[in-house]
Amino acid sequence: MFGNQQYNIINSPLEQFEVTSLLGLNAPILGYLNISLTNLALYSLLVLFIIVSLHYMANNDTKLVPSKWSIALESVFASINSMVREQLGKELYLPFIYSLFFFILIANLTGNIPYSFTITTSIMVSIGLSFTILIAVTILGLSIHKLHFFSYFVPSGTPLALVPLLVLIELVSYLARAFSLGIRLFANMVAGHTLMKILATFLYQMFSGSLIVAVLTLIPFTLFLAIMGLELAVSFIQAYVFVILTCSYIKDAIELH
Repeated sequence: MFGNQQYNIINSPLEQFEVTSLLGLNAPILGYLNISLTNLALYSLLVLFIIVSLHYMANNDTKLVPSKWSIALESVFASINSMVREQLGKELYLPFIYSLFFFILIANLTGNIPYSFTITTSIMVSIGLSFTILIAVTILGLSIHKLHFFSYFVPSGTPLALVPLLVLIELVSYLARAFSLGIRLFANMVAGHTLMKILATFLYQMFSGSLIVAVLTLIPFTLFLAIMGLELAVSFIQAYVFVILTCSYIKDAIELH
């Protein structure tokens, strides 16, 4: 009865964000040990490999004329260095900020490759990064100011009666940084990739139709290419916003603003 009917199975646009196991190993060690390689772990290693490879190719130690890769990376380094000096006044934290920027940037960009996995669309990665930064910033503030660090939660000139309430408000605001920093990155990347998946599925169905429909589909396809370009720009913007807010948090811990 249904033999001549065809069904188009459309995968959920959220399926691309699932963390799945690629390889698994069950070993009877320490009672029971399960070792698995997930797509999240694989693409994290891939991101690190790409970062190291890019900087290795840009190495100019044996060349008099810098390569295009070297010029590009030096331009990025100069921009990050300028931002760090403007925010923090010294280059002590430059290696961390530079590494963080490239990790998020390459992670975002690799996610634009079809059938790849974007590690920054994992709430564990995004929130994990932001919580780690908050903990590190707190430790930095305590190491510099000792107990005086807690004056950060008491605005100057606060009446004694309002101190408990304002301390609670400032504490909640301080802890909310960890969520806002990670969720901003997570939400923007998920929204962009979800839109791309929906549009790509729609265009695929249109191109699979008749010749006339396929020709007319070239019009929305140009819009799709424009959105792809916008998504690439978002990858850069989100990496930049993440590190500039990180610099701001470090500055607050140093100067207790």
